[in-house]
Amino acid sequence: QTGANDLQTKADRLAQMSICASLARKFPKVTIIGEEELSTDEVSEELIEDGHCEEILKKACPAQYSGIKEEELVIWVDPLDGTKEYTEGLLDHVTVLIGIAYGGKAIAGVINQPYYNYEAGANAVLGRTIWGVLGIGAFGFQLTEAPAGKHIVVTTRSHSSALVNDCISALNPDSVIRVGGAGNKIIQLIEGKASAYVFASPGCKKWDTCAPEAILHAVGGMITDMHGNSFQYNKEVKHMNSAGVLATLRNYDYYASRIPNTVKQSLVP
Repeated sequence: QTGANDLQTKADRLAQMSICASLARKFPKVTIIGEEELSTDEVSEELIEDGHCEEILKKACPAQYSGIKEEELVIWVDPLDGTKEYTEGLLDHVTVLIGIAYGGKAIAGVINQPYYNYEAGANAVLGRTIWGVLGIGAFGFQLTEAPAGKHIVVTTRSHSSALVNDCISALNPDSVIRVGGAGNKIIQLIEGKASAYVFASPGCKKWDTCAPEAILHAVGGMITDMHGNSFQYNKEVKHMNSAGVLATLRNYDYYASRIPNTVKQSLVP
């Protein structure tokens, strides 16, 4: 039992140390909430990233965010989303998620896929970064809509349950894709491989959804819990998305209207 879990924990913790320490050094007043509980020991300098992305800095900050104070921001970090898949070698499921929230709303996000293209041969460029800001848009991928008239549902690969499966059956989908990681599931939506992300279970956390939500919303998509409530990301909020996840790039109402009441009653916000 220990091998894979130790590997996961070490990768999780090192990635989170690097992300959180680098952000905290540059933006000391922001609130950073990460998946892993980390000690406050000194972080080794080799884990600190102090560069910045010229591509992003070329964009103008949307007017509605230009007056934000650093201390008003909350950054939600999942250093390794798709952990179970990572330990099983399904590296394309793995993402690193950094979401930025203001006033309780997800306003910007980064989804890094460190192993993107890992099966494409020795000369392929490994990894990619998808990012988005409300009011600017989302970048690093080709926005594609799922085939018209097709109902393709993407859901959990490793956290299935009777409720998850009952909910999907009620939607009567043409096909169901099972993949790991919330970040990866949102990528399926924005690249047109799936038309809805449906997870009728309380397992998902705020650091799983903050970054993907900002990117999805930046391109006109929608994400809520199973009751249609939007997620809140202020620092006091509970970490669990206990009423599940429903997300689409288009046609949100079609799926929302078909969620069975039995599912809604089982998932308390």
